[in-house]
Amino acid sequence: MQGDVVLSVDPGREKCGIAVVHRSRGILYKSIVETAELLAAATALVVKYSLTTAVVGDSTSSRSAQSKLSTIEVKGQKMTVIPVNEYRSTDQARNRYWADHPPKGLFRLIPITMRVPPVPVDDYAAVVLAERYFAGQ
Repeated sequence: MQGDVVLSVDPGREKCGIAVVHRSRGILYKSIVETAELLAAATALVVKYSLTTAVVGDSTSSRSAQSKLSTIEVKGQKMTVIPVNEYRSTDQARNRYWADHPPKGLFRLIPITMRVPPVPVDDYAAVVLAERYFAGQ
């Protein structure tokens, strides 16, 4: 089960999407945390889910996030941190948001490309990154 579950991070300057995703069961946890709280939040999830692998989006603030995550140790072993291509992950995250929260009333008549989610979708972007990682294996 170890390789089937990853910590996934969509890093950003002010906030990060963070998720724990299982290869076949899907999303086990997803949230948005302040970038300053990334290490503490990631460490708590690593301990709770006994994770050994983290995937990180390779664009904005990626180096900083990778260096923070690489300091986490699990049973004396450092986390394996793997960068994943972030290209258009936010677009996919918006689509996932609308699939989970379909618009109601007249708002549903607006084309999906013109809709803006009422909340940040960084957590969905983290899920997209994990799915890309599993698809590339």
